[in-house]
Amino acid sequence: MVSENTGNKRTLAYKILEEHLTYGELSPGNEITIRIDQTLTQDSTGTMVYLQLEAMEVDRVATELSVAYIDHNTLQTGFENADDHAFIESVAKRHGVLFSKPGNGICHQLHLENFGAPGKTLLGSDSHTPTGGGLGMIAIGAGGLDVAVAMANGTYSLTAPQVIGIHLMGELRPWVSAKDVILYVLKELTVKGGVGRIAEYYGDGVGALSVTDRATITNMGAELGATTSLFPSDENTRVFLESQGRAETYRPLSADEGAAYGETLEVDLSSLTPLAAMPHSPDNVSAVSDIAGIKVDQVAIGSCTNSSYTDLMKVAAILKGRRVHPEVSLVISPGSASILARLARNGALADLIDAGARIIENACGPCIGMGQSPRSGAVSLRTFNRNFKGRSGTLDADVYLVSPETAAISAVTGVLTDGRTSAVTLGITLPPVATEIFHPNDNFFIRPDDTNKGNTPVVMGPNIKPFPRNTALTERVHGKVVLRAGDNITTDDIMPSDSRLLPYRSNIPYLAGYCFEKIDSGFSARAGDAGQSAIIGGENYGQGSSREHAALAPLYLGIKFVIAKSFARIHRSNLINSGILTLVFTESSDYEKIHMGDSLVIEKAREQLEKDEFIVRNADTGVSYRMVGHFSRAEKEMLLAGGKINMIQKATSIKG
Repeated sequence: MVSENTGNKRTLAYKILEEHLTYGELSPGNEITIRIDQTLTQDSTGTMVYLQLEAMEVDRVATELSVAYIDHNTLQTGFENADDHAFIESVAKRHGVLFSKPGNGICHQLHLENFGAPGKTLLGSDSHTPTGGGLGMIAIGAGGLDVAVAMANGTYSLTAPQVIGIHLMGELRPWVSAKDVILYVLKELTVKGGVGRIAEYYGDGVGALSVTDRATITNMGAELGATTSLFPSDENTRVFLESQGRAETYRPLSADEGAAYGETLEVDLSSLTPLAAMPHSPDNVSAVSDIAGIKVDQVAIGSCTNSSYTDLMKVAAILKGRRVHPEVSLVISPGSASILARLARNGALADLIDAGARIIENACGPCIGMGQSPRSGAVSLRTFNRNFKGRSGTLDADVYLVSPETAAISAVTGVLTDGRTSAVTLGITLPPVATEIFHPNDNFFIRPDDTNKGNTPVVMGPNIKPFPRNTALTERVHGKVVLRAGDNITTDDIMPSDSRLLPYRSNIPYLAGYCFEKIDSGFSARAGDAGQSAIIGGENYGQGSSREHAALAPLYLGIKFVIAKSFARIHRSNLINSGILTLVFTESSDYEKIHMGDSLVIEKAREQLEKDEFIVRNADTGVSYRMVGHFSRAEKEMLLAGGKINMIQKATSIKG
């Protein structure tokens, strides 16, 4: 049953959700379950996903397609990353999952090129999975356990989001690109403006954007906190799919004329100028012209946001016959092996190298702090999606997010430059013509074993440790406050992601020692000493990536509940999946009344969970605070059982 729109006028998002609905009433705020057609994982989160899949003892995945990509931990300075890759490959073969070898490219770019299809649903263990929305998909980032469950039973449960309509008008002018569109949207809506929402783009301006343009915009919809973002599937979609040799997957899709959106934002593409997100948040946006002239030390072009063939051809055109400024280090990471091969064949790669660019592996690389950290105190311009403090691997670096065009011209001038003021003429790059077929490189894919899973043993190295498990919710829950955090705490703050720690993503006991180290180096020791403990957070607690390690490490350290003014969607789900209570202040002023070291107690916790109203008592002051959880029925069952895996195994044993 669908009631998102009045009458029969439906948004595109709700059309696709309706086609995949298996449970619930499709109306904003209701709990629903949808069928998942495809899943993707990457190696940074993937090891945990496949440990969890093995724990569920399934035979073959229930999806049409599941792909395991290796794109994060490709810097193999020790055995740990290679062991994780071998483990993922072995489990993929056993369960019917397609395996993408390291060097093939970045998961979201590869999925767009090879497998994305209009009208399909995609669930991925990476927050930037909504990249697929550029093809007219419902593509959602989620925690690893949610993806493992989707692979096991082919479904995903969520709260039906409201749909915000973003009305695009006009056309982009030279030196203004899709990156500037999403930076403008972030400036208007902020990093928490999309929480509980789907961002749906429509209007005459859509036709002026290629699929790779659209994918850049939907990719960074994750920075809005949105459940997902999507565009219609139209003639540009058909051209893109034909150019990839996948014309048979094309399907025209759009919202009904006059569809009602919960809220709308109008964007005149022709009025936009080059923009930059200043340190240290993607919504801290300014016009490049207003801050031009800042000396630049490093420029990094790539990531799942801006590493497409079109993006890199623009960069090559700007750099052709020119020289990277002597005081700038320019690094470029193509999004896939096929893109790199095409650049090599048409000569654009030579133009990049001749200009002085460093070409690095087709992988996430510097976007996640895996190499290419800037020098201390540096200014780094990046075409990436996040500029959280320290994410680059250098705590005191200032990272600005810009378009490929702005990045390239700034690499030449040595200062942040608005390309419109340069002597370089840059035309609008149109989508590739359908007659030019770009065949993907199938040599990097390994097909699963089609026989019984028992024919493929699991390969598990010594660094791979079991994921921590919670226990069933007790009647009395207590914990000492071991951290008071401010607003917009990121998953990078909670569980840092850099070249030191990424090799240990499959080793929660080791990672836990670095939990919250960027903002409180004493946290892990203090939490470990407390036995059972609690965290107090501000607004938008847990924004950023989908890494469930930001929930598993606190679980390992004894965190029983987190109280915040509000939570980011994916992190909240990951905490609940781990059996950790996520409570919200009913009076935000109570945040100031709870101090470090206070002992908090929840009596009759199971009873209060059923009512979804909580009284939390401060055992030190005697003061009580009212909290809510906004838990769905399924979330309550998870918390009662002590987490999602426990709930699933309990249900299985009852059925057995």
